Amino acid sequence: MRVGLIGATVTRGWAMAAHIPALKGLAGFELAAIATSRRETADAAAKAYGVPLAFDDYHEMVNHPDLDIITVSVKVPMHFDMVTAALNAGKHVYCEWPLGRDSVQAERMAALARKKGLRCIVGLQSRGSPVVNRVKDLVADGYVGRVLGTTMVTTAPTWGGTTDAASAYLYNYSNGATLLSIPGGHSLDALCYCLGEFSQISATVKTQRKEALISTTGKRVGMTAPDQVALSGVLKGGAVVSFHARGGMTRGTPFLWEIHGDKGDLAVTGDATIQYAELKLRGGQEGEPLADLPIPDSYRRVPKGIPAMRPYNVAQLYVELGEAIRAGRNPSPGFYEAVVRHHMLEVIRKSSDTGERQQP
Repeated sequence: MRVGLIGATVTRGWAMAAHIPALKGLAGFELAAIATSRRETADAAAKAYGVPLAFDDYHEMVNHPDLDIITVSVKVPMHFDMVTAALNAGKHVYCEWPLGRDSVQAERMAALARKKGLRCIVGLQSRGSPVVNRVKDLVADGYVGRVLGTTMVTTAPTWGGTTDAASAYLYNYSNGATLLSIPGGHSLDALCYCLGEFSQISATVKTQRKEALISTTGKRVGMTAPDQVALSGVLKGGAVVSFHARGGMTRGTPFLWEIHGDKGDLAVTGDATIQYAELKLRGGQEGEPLADLPIPDSYRRVPKGIPAMRPYNVAQLYVELGEAIRAGRNPSPGFYEAVVRHHMLEVIRKSSDTGERQQP
């Protein structure tokens, strides 16, 4: 399958770090085209990555007849226009998370994809993680028994007191790429994927820092995006949830997730936020202490040569998308699953704004 990638550069970015090594290592996929906003950067990226086609206008790329899939890996405010153009051109889509600025945009993209009969996946990368999928199956198989409660804590350096110029837009809440939507969205998606959706949410979303230093310029940027997200809630299955996402550096564990049941416990730790961390899984039942749990090879859908961390889960999702296209089914996580997650994030924000418990 021939992929056109919007947003690839040779200097930085998620496409460079994750999508390109993922696609280069997958059989059955070819990175056939790159689009950026300037001719010189598009040509440089195409040359660096050995890609035959380069575009400085994404409209031209999405309408190219030789492409099967369009990947959108740019800043969130541009997702809607690019995804819509790709769908109208009859292309399947891999769009990074968040799908749009809000649930309204997400719903419109999901509806268009359904109308066109196209297969679309959203980059909620934790769903590609072998560890996360193992947790889901262990819970479903009764390893912990009835889930009584779960605790998740994640720390994201991006929303701390220092940033670089390219990441400064993340500090503006209106851009839709915040601590709540990105680390919060990825983390809570994994939680709900494994344990079920919320029935009640009570949240505090707060901006503790009012500005951040741009390290590359020495200037300061105002901060309207949150750097603290805390919530408690109840899942539809009855389990009690405690969740905390923090912006800035940590001297502790960057990611911690514990699941407590009436027959056992599971604990997941990671060296980064969940969507690309090297995760470790431990478990224990009855009176046993926690011990490392192996991850069967059946959870790994990609070749052994795919690099760990950023490229790995992205590659897993490409495999899912490819299989869905060939089978004529919807991939998971698809655009309508993204709509559910967007709605959940808006309920969290509403709970914080009103000071009242909400029912999604």
